[in-house]
Amino acid sequence: MPCSDTRSEWVADMLKICSPVLRALSRDRLRLEMPVESSSPREDREQYTYLEAFGRTVMGMAPWIACGDLEGEEESLRKEYAEMTRVCISNAVDPARNDRMNFSEGYQPIVDAAFLAQGILRAPKELWDPLDPEVKARLLDAMRATRTRKPYQSNWLLFSAMIECLIHHAGSPDWDPMRIDLALLKIEEWYKGDGWYGDGRDFHWDYYNSFVIQPMLIDVLDEIGDEDPRWAAMKEPARVRASHYAAHLEHLISPEGSYPLIGRSLAYRFGAFQALSQAALMHNLEEGICPAQVRCALTAVIRRILSFSSMFDEDGWLTIGICGHQPDMGEPYISTGSLYLCSAVFLALGLPACDPFWSDPDADWTMKSLWNGENRSCEHALA
Repeated sequence: MPCSDTRSEWVADMLKICSPVLRALSRDRLRLEMPVESSSPREDREQYTYLEAFGRTVMGMAPWIACGDLEGEEESLRKEYAEMTRVCISNAVDPARNDRMNFSEGYQPIVDAAFLAQGILRAPKELWDPLDPEVKARLLDAMRATRTRKPYQSNWLLFSAMIECLIHHAGSPDWDPMRIDLALLKIEEWYKGDGWYGDGRDFHWDYYNSFVIQPMLIDVLDEIGDEDPRWAAMKEPARVRASHYAAHLEHLISPEGSYPLIGRSLAYRFGAFQALSQAALMHNLEEGICPAQVRCALTAVIRRILSFSSMFDEDGWLTIGICGHQPDMGEPYISTGSLYLCSAVFLALGLPACDPFWSDPDADWTMKSLWNGENRSCEHALA
């Protein structure tokens, strides 16, 4: 398939997943239209699921919304969705709207306020600068409302840090460097070697290095790294580790586009490859991993998972599962909104069509070439 067709396929897949959330919220109808599926008897998921859906959708789509070198139909779509997302932000923080979201009750809003902040910071010229002053003030107040609860001693520390980064970006003098400092110091303390961080003191073999830890660490340091010499010194090691970890993710993709289903939150589906897509977006792929092979590997994963039509319900909303609808794969904290973290695989759409990621000829990824008997260099570890 020509590379231009692959990009069009990615855009179509992203919009198929994300459009129901943004179109409903832009019309103030998200609560009315989005189902709330949960494998848990806990009734509190409805308090959180709408912010989950919105924050995670924006986090994944933002680099594409920010991409300034598009043309034709794709550029028209980008402009449409940029404007739609700005309307959604306004509705989400407007107390007069039916879809006014919960930032102040329970612990879960800490997570998804952070994903929303991360998305806005990935496209500030489209999702922050054009907002009306009243909307900006309401959004910042919503972010500050999360400060009444303490994050857990885990990847959650990065959520609080990311929220403070948006407050910092806004030029507000009350951004809290201590929340950022604690997160950065603990994440560094939890580094286990070979490009992997623990999620807390202990190591867990799952995809949280990609769902949250490495991408959010990179984005936090990009926003505030120059505010403190110790933070600035963390930027290069974090970049090198992220590159190496992304190589591990690339190596996990089988010749058929499957990958090991290990650990918790697997219902986030190909969101497991956020760190790989981010490394491609930031031109931070490790030597020996070319952009075209990452494009082909991620395309294989996307196609494999989307081949299960029951991934969507009859109205186009995501369902719980990995290979289609598998509700028993959802942990108690999983509901419909949670699933939109899968949009993170599309970060590389923030690269213009002329970038080698999109323009270079197709290339086999590591496992496909090795299992075809091709000669490749051996692995190496990172200290």
